Amino acid sequence: MAPSGKSAAADFDLYRPSEEHDMLRDSVRALSEAKIAPFAAEVDEEGRFPQEARDALEANDLHAVHVPEAYGGAGADALATVIVIEEVARVCASSSLIPAVNKLGSLPVVLSGSEELKKKYLGPLAAGDGMFSYCLSEPDAGSDAGGMKTKAVRDGDHYVLNGVKRWITNAGVSDYYTVMAVTDPDKRTKGISAFVVEKDDEGVSFGAPEKKLGIKGSPTREVYLDNVRIPADRMLGDEGTGFATAMQTLDHTRITIAAQALGIAQGALDYAKGYVAERKQFGKPIGDFQGVQFMLADMAMKLEAARQLTYAAAAKSERVDSDLTFFGAAAKCYASDAAMEITTDAVQLLGGYGYTRDYPVERMMRDAKITQIYEGTNQVQRIVMARNLP
Repeated sequence: MAPSGKSAAADFDLYRPSEEHDMLRDSVRALSEAKIAPFAAEVDEEGRFPQEARDALEANDLHAVHVPEAYGGAGADALATVIVIEEVARVCASSSLIPAVNKLGSLPVVLSGSEELKKKYLGPLAAGDGMFSYCLSEPDAGSDAGGMKTKAVRDGDHYVLNGVKRWITNAGVSDYYTVMAVTDPDKRTKGISAFVVEKDDEGVSFGAPEKKLGIKGSPTREVYLDNVRIPADRMLGDEGTGFATAMQTLDHTRITIAAQALGIAQGALDYAKGYVAERKQFGKPIGDFQGVQFMLADMAMKLEAARQLTYAAAAKSERVDSDLTFFGAAAKCYASDAAMEITTDAVQLLGGYGYTRDYPVERMMRDAKITQIYEGTNQVQRIVMARNLP
């Protein structure tokens, strides 16, 4: 079982993993290398969902470790969740979106759902009987999420939803969707409410998978809501509180994107280190040349700085500190920028080989790019940080 927040509280004060966290890392790394890594290139090449990863993660209760014990979950703390995502992303970024997006999609239920909704949806998630996705963005509402047009109209004991959600990770595979919709157009963000929509609800359908640069194994689709009629008790919190729930969710889950970035960067650095130790030019390993050593040093330095910031943010997420918004944005922004730099340098260190699909670093570079974009672009993260300076 992943460590709980209570058992690791003292270590959180120092932003340092406990012995339990270290054991968790070792077990997830071993599982990832044995059950997920062998399929990573194939998943990317074929653009298919990494079912092998889902099976392995669910078999070991690592697919949604954040779910509280009261609902059948591991009750893992925020740092344990980060470690799981980081270690999976080290071998396959697409697969790491299984635990990451399960948290993103279900955290609004944890934060704002009624006890009945928590029992109804968190239990099956913890048991591996269904995945969760998060529906906020729309064709004309990306960074300006408050400009969404999807509507939810009250009709007796039900709400009827109509609209389109875009860029929805794991859409079509997930069974449950947290959907933000406008219930009062005159109140802008304070007129947005949150609902749980099920894949099998009448009127729910999906667009074709997007053809993406990276994370090709994680399907990204539009979600169409055509007169989707759902019980009113599937609303999360009170009417008009959905946008606040969405933003509160992102404060916590941007850290999971930082974790994904860490994992991608670590995988690229590990591979590059091994390569330069074996590749010989001018009669000696290229890793003996100072220019190469300096590149590796910079890569490792940036990665460790990103890791410390991400773990600090995870500690603040667990405690729900007042400066969480700043730290969540900072961790996501810094770690993803670092991952893009580190993976690009890894490609450079492999030379021509790094540019081919016979080696994994070009995939890692492509995968790293999305971490600078989703859950708020890094330009938006800087706006968030500037508005919430500690």
